[in-house]
Amino acid sequence: MEQFLDEAFIGGLRCVCVIHGKGTGTLRSVVRERLSHHPLVSSYRAGLDGEGGVGVTIVDLVEK
Repeated sequence: MEQFLDEAFIGGLRCVCVIHGKGTGTLRSVVRERLSHHPLVSSYRAGLDGEGGVGVTIVDLVEK
């Protein structure tokens, strides 16, 4: 995920989706914990119904 976020930022993307699946929620929790401390992340949220719902986290990246 770290490399994915770095490459997205370098590539000029402003928003990305992290697909972690629904499952038990353990992976979702770990992903969001890491995102909460990542310097390239300005905010994140659960996906909406049309975006994958709770199986996806939508990540807004900081501006260059």
